[in-house]
Amino acid sequence: MVAEADGEHELVAGNHRVVVVTAGGGLRAYQHGDRPVLDGYRAGARPDGGRGQLLAPWPNRLADGAYRFGGADYQCPITEPARHTAIHGLVRWEAWDTAEADRRRVAMTLRLPAGPCYPSDLHLRVEYTLDPAAGLAVAMEATNVGGRPCPFGAGAHPYVTLGDPTIDRATLRAPAATVLDTDGRGIPTGRRPVAGTAVDFRQGRPIGDARIDTCLTDLHRDEDGLSRVVLSNARAAVTVWMDESFGFLMLYTGDALDDPGRRRQGLAVEPMTCAPDAFHNGYGLVVLEPDETFRGTWGISPT
Repeated sequence: MVAEADGEHELVAGNHRVVVVTAGGGLRAYQHGDRPVLDGYRAGARPDGGRGQLLAPWPNRLADGAYRFGGADYQCPITEPARHTAIHGLVRWEAWDTAEADRRRVAMTLRLPAGPCYPSDLHLRVEYTLDPAAGLAVAMEATNVGGRPCPFGAGAHPYVTLGDPTIDRATLRAPAATVLDTDGRGIPTGRRPVAGTAVDFRQGRPIGDARIDTCLTDLHRDEDGLSRVVLSNARAAVTVWMDESFGFLMLYTGDALDDPGRRRQGLAVEPMTCAPDAFHNGYGLVVLEPDETFRGTWGISPT
């Protein structure tokens, strides 16, 4: 195991600099030259609004924190009391172990035990790799190391920025054909074509004053199999890309963040393998059999 400085790893490649934390295994900062790529948080601070965190074994919300799987009932802690949901999984506040590290790459692992909330043991691994040309790639793995099948979903919660005071004047392109409708708790109630809605960003257009907290799916893939979300202005662009393991995308303008000063400073572009409340609706849900491994990769490329 490789030691880290104060629970952080700094990766440097060319004019890219990334800071990864062992608390939650997340992404605290990304700088490209003199420009921030992430609306992150300061060293030693607690990330608000899921900022930079990894989300597993489910992303987004689980209604009432309860579900039934394999003939058994499970109850998870209610971590979003106002909506009576369990939000963003079970690992984002855990201490991850550093397995490998050098100046351009770090791998961290975590074992999530079975219990009243989850049916089987999981071994989780995340690897951050920084390239001087392509930027950051994040490879996520989850292996069922227990004796029972288990439901699984994963996601990540970076807030990207172009360095402007707000994202209002930025142009967003999000190649998704379907939007998920939700109730007042953010739980999906159905799906419909994105055409004609306020969240149709397939051709790219300014965000303006749009308040977005929306899950999208049916993502267009480029010839390399990746789906790309692009935030841009006249000076720069940031691309969040995801492979075919990530079939859902959450966009969030941060209008409901607890700190008013942090609202709309960055756009949360969240690759997700499944929809909110997937343990109930099954949208994109993965079932891992014993010894089976999920693998998926996403990344961030500033230009």
